[in-house]
Amino acid sequence: MSQNPTPSFEDPAGTWNRRFDQDDYLFGIEPNEWLREQAHHWRAGQRILSVADGEGRNSVWLAGQGLQVDAFDIAEIGVAKARRLAASRGVAVDFTVADCDGFPWPQATYDGVAAIFVQFADPALRARLFANMAASLKPGGVLVLLGYTPRQLVYRTGGPPLASHLYTEAMLREAFAEMDLLTLREYDAEVAEGTGHRGRSALIGLVARRRQ
Repeated sequence: MSQNPTPSFEDPAGTWNRRFDQDDYLFGIEPNEWLREQAHHWRAGQRILSVADGEGRNSVWLAGQGLQVDAFDIAEIGVAKARRLAASRGVAVDFTVADCDGFPWPQATYDGVAAIFVQFADPALRARLFANMAASLKPGGVLVLLGYTPRQLVYRTGGPPLASHLYTEAMLREAFAEMDLLTLREYDAEVAEGTGHRGRSALIGLVARRRQ
């Protein structure tokens, strides 16, 4: 995430296109570790949505696990790189260029939703996004989410420099109160994801299941 909030939030598509417009992958090509650890909640053949998927590292890895993956991102340059990564790995992902409000959220469709470091959203957009993610899950579907906590403002190793965009345990409990929380854990870890996320980081991970 950009360390300069103003241009990012005024022109998010342009900001992310500029950040992704390089030969290297900004956040690397390996999946996020929390996602890797929690993917056992899904079975091969199930349908998964990767939210704000960037350059494809998470969606492509999920497809490599035998999952049927949809993914979207606001930046067309990021999505183009994601398509190249999928082709290089020999997997299929249904990619869409869209922002979080513009994506045509299907209702009760997905067995899983992956939302990794989706922290560009202000509180109003975040509320809509979280509601759409929950509603897009089938009954029994599982959400895997990871974000930064406000203590990340001290580390400054990734993420937006605005406390309002960061996650707390209370916020996540309230946002997903209608779901069954399987895991909610706040922790520090060393993150090494390309040049975009690197160093000691203040994290919070959630796994929640839509009620039957």
